[in-house]
Amino acid sequence: MKRDPDTYLLYESSKKLAFSIRIKVQLDEPVDVEVLKGVAQEAFERFPYFRVTPGLDDSQSYVLIPNDRPLAVLPEEDRRIVLASDEVNGHLFVLTYRDDTVWFSGSHSPCGGFGIMFWVKTTLYLYMCKKYGSMEPPKDIKLPGTPVTEAETYFPDADTLPTDEPMVRYEGGDCDLALMRTLKHFLNPFSTKNYYYEIEIPADAFIKYAKGIDASPNTVVVAMMYKAMTRFLKEKEGTFISGRVAADYRNDIGAGESYRDFVRFIHVRYEWDMKDEPISKLNLRTRGAFIKQNQPELGYERFRKVAAIHDGIDALPTLKEKRQYAANNSIFRKEPRDPYTVSYVGQIDYGEMEDHIKSVYSITDGDLMLEVNALKESFHITYQLFGKDRKPLERFLEVLDEESVPYKVSDMKTRYLPWVKLPTV
Repeated sequence: MKRDPDTYLLYESSKKLAFSIRIKVQLDEPVDVEVLKGVAQEAFERFPYFRVTPGLDDSQSYVLIPNDRPLAVLPEEDRRIVLASDEVNGHLFVLTYRDDTVWFSGSHSPCGGFGIMFWVKTTLYLYMCKKYGSMEPPKDIKLPGTPVTEAETYFPDADTLPTDEPMVRYEGGDCDLALMRTLKHFLNPFSTKNYYYEIEIPADAFIKYAKGIDASPNTVVVAMMYKAMTRFLKEKEGTFISGRVAADYRNDIGAGESYRDFVRFIHVRYEWDMKDEPISKLNLRTRGAFIKQNQPELGYERFRKVAAIHDGIDALPTLKEKRQYAANNSIFRKEPRDPYTVSYVGQIDYGEMEDHIKSVYSITDGDLMLEVNALKESFHITYQLFGKDRKPLERFLEVLDEESVPYKVSDMKTRYLPWVKLPTV
């Protein structure tokens, strides 16, 4: 039996790694709470695939049960909220607010950054129309009353995808130079808080710099992080430094409009003797890795692996065995190890709403994990770390300074990623 694909990441969820996501949107004036509470329900009702609560069926498999209770709209507090709990009316999503900022928080199991933006944009649009009057909506917005299309919920059949072999595979191997940082976090029961810094870069300056070295924002950040890591990680004989980049492969498998999460990784290997090369040359190396690994065959292959894991989970009789299998066979843990990760979804179309948006930051799991968002006037980088050591951040800021890229950086902040309350046997 094929089950709901939105359930499978729940098997990997734990207190250490809940697989949740937050989108932090700062507006140009304090949040009007009554308006927000009013439009939040109308917006959320447009997305029936998000209006669910987790349950268990007779085969001890997770299922998502329709949930008509209201979406919780709560004051933001300095704590980790629990999704699927009574406090949030059993939902896997919640809205919180404080001062001029709204947080859209949810489980990563139904969707990733691409899909959650459906909900974010619809909510912001209804809020701003109510607050400021009618405005032209972005072309891809999902407005209340519009139908949920087959393309919006599409999840392909792995058996229908081509089986052609990729022309090139990444063979760079594992880089374990930052592995102890991760192990210290996951093995320490008292290490439950993760931290981040917000970096804002003027868009005109950043784009001018990138164009000047024939780069994209994605490749620039990856190359800059390599140079920063050469100053933070300890060089050891026979080692190298590598970075990974989140790559959306939805178009490869015909799911370009789907809310579901289709992400694989592009890996870029650098040697220690490249550390004195200019960013322009490192960018060329980075672009080369992108080109070699940007093959649809790798997307087909990735999806078949995901489908095989789903089948493996379904075949087991107990919830305990399913969760153990999911942890041991996680698609994320089977990837080559890289010290750092960069995720950039590209510039989101907010239309006229952007006149009232000061910043957008994505908050996720991971160490040395950079999430990049772009508005027309500014780029926003969430620099995420395990622990309070600022040195990795400082080395990255040094590179920005050396390249004369202007920026503003915040004080350290706590991620407060939600946990997920799951049913038990």
